[in-house]
Amino acid sequence: MLEERNHMSARNETPHVINQTLGVPKCNGSWEESTENLTMDQVKQIAEKQADRLTGATLFARCREVMGTCVAMRVRVEGLEPKEALKQMKEGAFEAHFA
Repeated sequence: MLEERNHMSARNETPHVINQTLGVPKCNGSWEESTENLTMDQVKQIAEKQADRLTGATLFARCREVMGTCVAMRVRVEGLEPKEALKQMKEGAFEAHFA
């Protein structure tokens, strides 16, 4: 007898949603050759769509989670490497998006 399990579809995972948003089947694996870029508005849309799968209590926190996924995927945010975008976000650079 097969044990029933609650499997999550890979199509609903944040990396897949990022790829869908970018319109690519797969992201490049190196920063040197990376051309993928998300705008902060796209990050917000992904965070809103994935709200039930992310742990952040606020949209701001969920956007930070999406940007963390971008680090592993080698996807830039607003033309910046995600770690730099996260740093700037913490310093208030994207406040207008969360007002």
